[in-house]
Amino acid sequence: MLWLITPLMGALRNFSKYKDFKFFIFIRTPIIYFFLYLIFQTKNIWKILIYERWVMFIYKTFKSIINKDYINKKRKYIRKYGLKYK
Repeated sequence: MLWLITPLMGALRNFSKYKDFKFFIFIRTPIIYFFLYLIFQTKNIWKILIYERWVMFIYKTFKSIINKDYINKKRKYIRKYGLKYK
């Protein structure tokens, strides 16, 4: 039951924000739970939940670095608000 709370809440949030349901994003979390369970062989569901959040944090950080999000957002705010960076 706990394995479904995070994906369901995430799907609800994404649907309310983007008015779109993406099955891959919904199923990604249980798949990560499954692989983490296989790797760590633990019955402690709280460990698996925490490890999944760490994996997603690292994944999203690397994705942001690769996509150069900081530079793109910096340019956007310079244009939008006329900010000057040093």
